[in-house]
Amino acid sequence: QEQVVESGGGLVQPGGSLNLTCTVSGFTLDDYGIAWFRQAPGKEREGVSCINDYRWSYAPSVKDRVTISRDKTKNTVYLQMRSLKPRDTAVYYCAARPDYYCSDYGIQLRQYENGMRYWGKGTQVSVSS
Repeated sequence: QEQVVESGGGLVQPGGSLNLTCTVSGFTLDDYGIAWFRQAPGKEREGVSCINDYRWSYAPSVKDRVTISRDKTKNTVYLQMRSLKPRDTAVYYCAARPDYYCSDYGIQLRQYENGMRYWGKGTQVSVSS
């Protein structure tokens, strides 16, 4: 019933751009905040960005290179990425939580990740020349 679906991943050259999309169903963005996470092979999953009715935030690792936005009429969240680097290579996950927690610091915490209620299956982003 409740679904989170990511799309838009792919292979991109260093310095390139990519736009990820997260579409949710079974709930609305009026009631849930959305966060993007990523996980590179052999590494911990890390928070990238989050957005809700009150604010949006970015992790230091992607600051100035990422823009998060929403279209609530479409139950969709976008993650625009630019100036991509090889270290951005990862599976990118979209997740939802029924609260308003979202901060640059908070999204770096495992507790924040554990608070997500619904998860997508991820979309692969590969940055390589």
